[in-house]
Amino acid sequence: MADEKRYIAVDLGAESGRVMLGIVSADKIRLEEIHRFINGPVEQNGTLRWDFDRLMSEVKTGIGKAVKESPEVAGIGVDSWGVDFGLLDEKGNLIENPYHYRDSRTNGMIEKACELLTKREIYEHTGIQFLQLNTVYQLLSMRLSGSPVMAKAKRLIFMADLVSYFLSGKPYAEYTLASTSQLMDMRSGVWSRAIFQKLNLPIEIMPEIVGPGTVIGTLTNNVAKEIGCPRIPVIAVASHDTASAVAAVPADDKTRWAYLSSGTWSLMGVESPNAIVNDKTFAYSFTNEGGVEGTIRLLKNIMGLWLLQECKKHWQKQGIDLSYNQLTELAAKAKSGSATIDVDSSCFLAPGDMPRRLNDYLTKTGQKTIDDKGQMVRMILENLARKYAKTINQLEDVIGNAIDRLHVVGGGSQNDLLNQLTADATGKIVTAGPVEATAIGNILMQARATGQLGGISQARGLVRCSFTPKEYRSQNTTPKKNNTKK
Repeated sequence: MADEKRYIAVDLGAESGRVMLGIVSADKIRLEEIHRFINGPVEQNGTLRWDFDRLMSEVKTGIGKAVKESPEVAGIGVDSWGVDFGLLDEKGNLIENPYHYRDSRTNGMIEKACELLTKREIYEHTGIQFLQLNTVYQLLSMRLSGSPVMAKAKRLIFMADLVSYFLSGKPYAEYTLASTSQLMDMRSGVWSRAIFQKLNLPIEIMPEIVGPGTVIGTLTNNVAKEIGCPRIPVIAVASHDTASAVAAVPADDKTRWAYLSSGTWSLMGVESPNAIVNDKTFAYSFTNEGGVEGTIRLLKNIMGLWLLQECKKHWQKQGIDLSYNQLTELAAKAKSGSATIDVDSSCFLAPGDMPRRLNDYLTKTGQKTIDDKGQMVRMILENLARKYAKTINQLEDVIGNAIDRLHVVGGGSQNDLLNQLTADATGKIVTAGPVEATAIGNILMQARATGQLGGISQARGLVRCSFTPKEYRSQNTTPKKNNTKK
């Protein structure tokens, strides 16, 4: 491996964004947080949007700070959440602020799509889990509503790649990010003409698909002057944040492992050499998304810590400002098994008064409502752990092998209580960390693009040398039943 190099990772999450400086040497990766900022939806004329101008301003601010600290930078890579996109006009300008995936315009769109193709046909063409927030349903809602923006659109670009476009001037669709759209044929890795034709969607606005680790270009002259830096190379990393996080999982080749990228969303799955699209994966609602080095991330999207985040926001508005650590400490003292909820219920999808909606769910299902905050948090975490156990059993059923270890990465890996509950519910060894897996994976793919790193096995070995994980084992004394029912 070459001498030490420095890279800038722009890691955009649904709740916050950060610009990280990564230093890669022969035996270690070091991370330094340069700039962090709040992110989230804004209301605009009764819709939920992303404030893209503010997002770009924060990104440029972060890059400027990073370059001041480390003038010699080998690359910049951007990752983000999936499915959302911006539309460009014929001059390459953003027509409007991108919609937020929780906007209500996609309500009922899965049903509308299924009037044109059956669910099984859509899954056969795409291999993607049915979520109303998927890009395909966002586009369908625009077509059915007669959106004038659709008529003006000449190019669609997904969020992380949209940031890279405004940095480099180069439009593209990075494979892992594009794969979340339910517009790709995941067996071939190209846009599904059948989906576009049957749903009457404009395939001509879709950009060229490029693989993770592709050098796209450099910062434009104008952007470099604005930031006050050289024309640094812009690299298409694994632009989907989960794909970057999975690239940084510190697993070794000898272990049968699954991953859990834990944050606002929980994404649990395994790496597969090929897309697995069959009756069993359809019945279990598994999704096939792109990974690095030609792999497929066979996974399930689970609502994740969103429920806890929204409870915290609501209590904060009431003047009760408790940290996540404080809320988890309260939950640790609360009794277990108080209530059962489906964490993936559509009634929890939109932002708002989550404690009330949780209690409405309990009332509708004949359970006692919860007023105690610690008890409510414990209920959320216990039911997440149960969902993880159910999903890992289904994964084992699909792949035909037992999973020995669950690697938890991302912000949720810091939650000791959830990690222990997960070990108890699954009966697996749970390895937590690194926390900043997404930024690390972003940097690893840049290092691969510049020739500093070899294959993913070497990259993961470097992660193991650089970060110390925490391990959890089941504290249950009774054996777990292997239940793979839906």
